[in-house]
Amino acid sequence: MDSSHAPRRIACLQPSATVILNELGELRRVVACTKYCADVVPKAGDGSRTILADSWTADATQIIGAKPELVIASVPYQEKSVGEILKAGVPFLAFAPKDLADIYMDIAMIAGVIGEIERGEGVIASMQKQIDEVRTKAAGIRRLKVFCEEWGKPIITSQRWVAELAEAAGGEFVSAPGAHLSHEEVVTLDPDVVIAAWCGAGDRVPLDKIIAGRGWQETKAAREGRIYCINDEFLNTPAPTLLHGLEALAWAIHPEIFPRVKGIRCITDVPSSTVVNPPA
Repeated sequence: MDSSHAPRRIACLQPSATVILNELGELRRVVACTKYCADVVPKAGDGSRTILADSWTADATQIIGAKPELVIASVPYQEKSVGEILKAGVPFLAFAPKDLADIYMDIAMIAGVIGEIERGEGVIASMQKQIDEVRTKAAGIRRLKVFCEEWGKPIITSQRWVAELAEAAGGEFVSAPGAHLSHEEVVTLDPDVVIAAWCGAGDRVPLDKIIAGRGWQETKAAREGRIYCINDEFLNTPAPTLLHGLEALAWAIHPEIFPRVKGIRCITDVPSSTVVNPPA
């Protein structure tokens, strides 16, 4: 697309779209976004943009008021919220990524719509390079069983792209992505590492309470103190932000070869008698 015909005013109803536009060097096009966008792109919260409801609770009146030329949204949706977006009468780009390949396609599509195809290819290539570097470093090391959840009540396992990142970091994702599991099923899986990254919870997952409340104290992960919370925007935002999540996963799974990074917290209240050499 000729950039002269590209939308200059974009409303982003999920942080992933804001992240991608920022990585493309085109944050100036974002005239409206959600309050969650500033969590991953602080510049988006500088007060110059209209704050909108997200794609789960979208409001046509808000969207119309921001006067966008394009609305970009991503999962999760409700039928009602999609109706509200369509009622606004603005061109609507809707994403529903499931894996890394889908995310790369989303980046390419946004780049194409704004006339920045080469920049989009560069962002994709950079993501792939960093993931491949981690995969190469972890190659040949014993693969640890990793359980990762994106929600706690009910327990819902993380998305396929998280499974792909965990496997690149030297782990074995022990359940189907996006599955609903019982407490007992996770005990049977007996993971080496447990990761909690609850949608919308930031880094506030109460690790000690969920381990005790679910009866997971005798899992290998709990006995060795390898229960972690990763900032949810690092694993649940399908955009280049996932590279921060990859770094956190790599340290959680193989701290002997990967450095500790920001955005990950280890459980602190497992009874000391059950902890065997937790990571430093």
